[in-house]
This record gives sequence, C-alpha cells and structure tokens, in this order.
Amino acid sequence: MAKYIYQRKNWTDFTWDDNRISVLLAHVRNLQGRLLGKMTSLGFDYQAEATLENITLDILKSSEIEGEKLSKKQVRSSIARRLGLEVVGLVESARNIDGIVEMMLDATQRYESPLTEERLFGWHAALFPTGYSGNYKINVACYRKGVMQVISGGFGHEKVHYEAVAENNVKPEMDKFINWVNSENKQLDSVIKAAIAHLWFVTIHPFDDGNGRIARTISDMLLARSDESKYRFYSMSAQILKERKKYYLALEKSQHTTENSDITIWLEWFLNCLKNALTASDKILQSVLQKAKFWNEHAKTIINDRQKLMLNKMLDGDFIGKLQSSKWAKICKCSQDTAIRDIKGLIEKGILQQEEGGGRNTNYELVKL
Repeated sequence: MAKYIYQRKNWTDFTWDDNRISVLLAHVRNLQGRLLGKMTSLGFDYQAEATLENITLDILKSSEIEGEKLSKKQVRSSIARRLGLEVVGLVESARNIDGIVEMMLDATQRYESPLTEERLFGWHAALFPTGYSGNYKINVACYRKGVMQVISGGFGHEKVHYEAVAENNVKPEMDKFINWVNSENKQLDSVIKAAIAHLWFVTIHPFDDGNGRIARTISDMLLARSDESKYRFYSMSAQILKERKKYYLALEKSQHTTENSDITIWLEWFLNCLKNALTASDKILQSVLQKAKFWNEHAKTIINDRQKLMLNKMLDGDFIGKLQSSKWAKICKCSQDTAIRDIKGLIEKGILQQEEGGGRNTNYELVKL
C-alpha cells in the first residue's frame, strides 16, 4: 500500500470534493474581482505603490516562513530600483536579497512567460548566489541528488515526516509538472491551478533547499495569471506565515493521502488562506488610498523636498516614535532652525499640528483629512 501520494499509480490525477470547494472558490473569485476593481480605479502611481508594498511583504514573509529575517529597507529598495519607481530613502541591498527580488519579479511581472527548467534553475541560483545554504554547500541550479527527507527531533529520536520522490524520478516528474503548468485547461480554474501547483512542486521537492519559497513563487505567478495583472494587491505568503501550523498540517495530510489522490483538504486550506489574504490586503490598500487622497488634496500646495520626505515617511508608516524637530533635523540632515521652519510651514498650511503638551520635547502629528 502506498505511503505517500506520489507512490500511487497516476498520482497526479488529483481529485477533490467539488461540493466543498465550489462555494469557497466563488467567494474567493468575488473578493478578487472587487479588489482588482477598487485598485484599477486608482492611477498608475498608486497601483505601482501598492505593488511595491505587497511584493515587499511577500518576500519578507516567505523568507520568514523558512526562519530567515530580511531587511525590509533593503528588500523595498531593491524592488523599487528594479521597477523604476521613485521612492525616497533607498538603501543599498545585499546580493542575496537582490536575488530573491529578481526571482519574485520575474515570476509576477513576467507571469505570462512559460515555466521552464532553465527558468527554475535561474530562480534557484538567485536564491543561493554563494552556493551555500547557511553553512552547508548545496547543489545550485540543478535538481537534487540523493534522498530528501523532512525530519524533526534530536539525534537518535528523529521522526521522518516525509520522504520525497526518489532522485532518479525527480527529472521525469518535473518534466511532467512543467508541461502541466504550461498547458491550457479551460475546465480548470486558474486559482485551483495555483493551489495544485504548490502542492505538486513541494511533493516532488526537486532541490536541495529553497523548495518552499519556489513553490510559493510558482503560486504567485499563477495567481498573477488568474488576476491577469502584474500588479500585486495582496500577499499570500504573509497569510501563510500567520497560518503556518495549518499550512504544514494540510501539506502533510495531502502528501500522505492514499485514496484517489484526493486533495480536498489542501484545496480548502489554500482557498481559505487566499480568502484571508485578500481580506487582509485592505490595511495596506487603505494606507495607499490615504496617501493618494493626501497628495491629491495638496497637489497645488508648495512643499519642499525635506517636507515631502518626512510626510511620505509618516504616510507610509515608516516613521518610528514621535515627530520632533531634532528627529527632523537628523533625518533630513539639516540644522535645528531649518527643521523648525519646515515644521512651522506645514502647521501654517494645515498639514501638521502640535500634539497636546509642550516643553522642550514638542511633538507633532499629521492633521487628519
């Protein structure tokens, strides 16, 4: 009897309970349509800004799922440069961050391009530019060699949660997977295709490392196809991180299924996660909409470069703590007198106001629109 799903004959003939999936899929599609409709009503600049915020979030959270914390400033700067966006406060980014950004942008900005072995190898090389994963040297830009197991527990008490496809079957299984991703099946909803692709790829586990991140990238590429848009207005990886335990449980249960390759459990989890991601996107979009409203209100207001820098930091939520003239001077690299003049100028224009309380540490805040 098969222990893992891939050990079944014709294991990729996936089945599911359509009664349990169809209502959930319809709800997700409705949320997608409403979100895309809301965002297309904005101009190009704000769609691009929402994309910048969501891809930044996606990369940060996808890496965090694997236990790696990246610098938000570096990720955001790397994306902005590659998208040609004029963003204040850009910083230099590390080589590994640039690689992750290149992979994600290749997937989402070129979502219509076919998935190929060469493209996958390029993504893998971008993830591991030094040829190392942590302190371990790995095979980069090629399929793995040897046994791949997911293990927990200390030495002598190891528990094997999953053993992936055997080494000699990886390439034929990947060839079949790539052909399926590139094929058109009008009867298969594109969101369901994104869900299946994620599970299928992780089940094969074709690389020494980076399989989870590449699986989520393939899902993002197929979700971009389902949206028919290179703009990204929600983050699936951010939601997966919130639901990490359920994510791994759904993967494990689906990979151990032995009845008709039934993946209903996985599809239910994926669609619910996507539904929650679409709902959670409101917070980021609200920030973008608020910023759009602010600059539309002040389109004819004379504001100098230092003031623009600080206002954008406050509107983006990047300003930490209370706004004081000393912080203004430090960030803008200007004198205290110049900082005070800048702040007073914005107060006179009705943009900033003094918080209650005074003294040496006077704090300022944005006037609510």
